[in-house]
Amino acid sequence: MSQQQVNITDLDLSSLQQVKTQLEEELNHLTQSYSKLKTVQGRFADCADSVNSLKTEKSEGKLSDVNKVIVDVGTGYFIEKSVSDATTFYKDKVDFVKNNLGTLEKTITDKQSTLRAIVNVMQEKIQEQAQQKK
Repeated sequence: MSQQQVNITDLDLSSLQQVKTQLEEELNHLTQSYSKLKTVQGRFADCADSVNSLKTEKSEGKLSDVNKVIVDVGTGYFIEKSVSDATTFYKDKVDFVKNNLGTLEKTITDKQSTLRAIVNVMQEKIQEQAQQKK
């Protein structure tokens, strides 16, 4: 599906208001998604740190096999992995989320710029209308 570009200065105030409202809703959703992804990234990093701490911990524990851990791979599924594989798994997850955060951050920045442009055009049109009424 191709997107048609529209010059925002050609839109009337009511159309601009609709676009502004839509952009605000999108920005709200994207910002919430960004926040959730940051939380997920932190959890994956914590998991990687926890698995790594098993390698360096010298105190006695009650694990039957200190070389294997159970890893939550999502949607209620768990698998057994070696400590190094589990660490790699979680670090890969952190990197994946980090890349998505970068993409999302760029999208948010672009939407914010568009929103500012729309608000500026709306203010100009309101000023023009006020001057025409004089």
